[in-house]
Amino acid sequence: MFEEGAKLKILHGVDKVCDFSIGNPDMTPPQEFQTVLMEEAGRTEPRIHGYMPNAGFPDVREAVAAFASDEQKVDLTGRHVLMTCGAGGALNVALRAITNPGDEVLASAPCFVEYGFYCGNYGATLKLVPSTDTFDLDPKAFADAITEKTAAVIINSPHNPTGRVYPEETLEELAEVLDAAQKRTGRRIYLISDEPYRKIVYNGLKVPPVMASYPHSLVATSYSKDLSLPGERIGYLAVNPAAEDSEKLIGALTLCNRILGYVNAPGLMQRTVARLQGVSVDVGIYQAKRDKLKRIFDEAGFEYAEPQGTFYFWLKSPVEDEREVVDALKKELILTVPGRGFAGPGWFRVSYCVDDAVIERSVEGFRKVRKLFGEYC
Repeated sequence: MFEEGAKLKILHGVDKVCDFSIGNPDMTPPQEFQTVLMEEAGRTEPRIHGYMPNAGFPDVREAVAAFASDEQKVDLTGRHVLMTCGAGGALNVALRAITNPGDEVLASAPCFVEYGFYCGNYGATLKLVPSTDTFDLDPKAFADAITEKTAAVIINSPHNPTGRVYPEETLEELAEVLDAAQKRTGRRIYLISDEPYRKIVYNGLKVPPVMASYPHSLVATSYSKDLSLPGERIGYLAVNPAAEDSEKLIGALTLCNRILGYVNAPGLMQRTVARLQGVSVDVGIYQAKRDKLKRIFDEAGFEYAEPQGTFYFWLKSPVEDEREVVDALKKELILTVPGRGFAGPGWFRVSYCVDDAVIERSVEGFRKVRKLFGEYC
């Protein structure tokens, strides 16, 4: 879809295409980032650009751990944090450390498209579990899906593509399911929480801490969304200190952070984000874009899951095959993403981290396509 968007922009002009396909933040990073970045880039002391410990600079890890402790409601130290090449790097490091070929990793459908490829990198298989009608996690469905092959569960909250934030009660229920399953199978099951959208939430909603609910948990996240830095590939992986085998796990993760080829998270970015803990773009801007699109979809007659966080709308297709709707929208120069790419056929995703002008010029196209397909089947 990214390449398709580029092609259409060349053909029709950038100001004619409404590209809602990719979650590429359009906001500039906060001014604090620009200031700190320039200061850090200007440092000239010896070995400022030299090798570092495989888990990242110790002072950076301590700064991240102090902030993450408050978010996760557990006492993290720098020892429990590894700086990584974004959340994608963190997830790959985690999966390499805890899975063996033939293992299974569970995730709730729909889900981020790359999870299956990450598991496949290490000979594991992603096994999808249905979500509830409101796209919440379904603990009973997870209980039914767990076998002796289950090594981990990946959850994502706020959720891409639905924008759902999982409530604390659901996390507690899932933790009970995993505890019971471990006793039944005799195998440790890790809970990996993918949280790059943690700070992109609306109406004062708080994202419950996974580590407070389940001891054998890891949190993978990045600064791509809250600091608007996706191209810098900077994030971290945190290990719950309550995990019985946390020291052994940290050792495995640290080794994997080196041998997978990422080598280390970029040093300049590590030093920069360490000084920006808690700083974020203005989430109110994303909420305003969400509300503007919500009015457009309401007036056109689309059904959708209203996002509690992220910058995605998950729209229900009025016909069984959502690709028909996506293709019709493309003819109106509106680019969206078919839901089956997220294991969610019958739905499609609209990313609204775009300029307001893109939203405004999409109105007639959305109306026209919705009218074209008539009543929901």
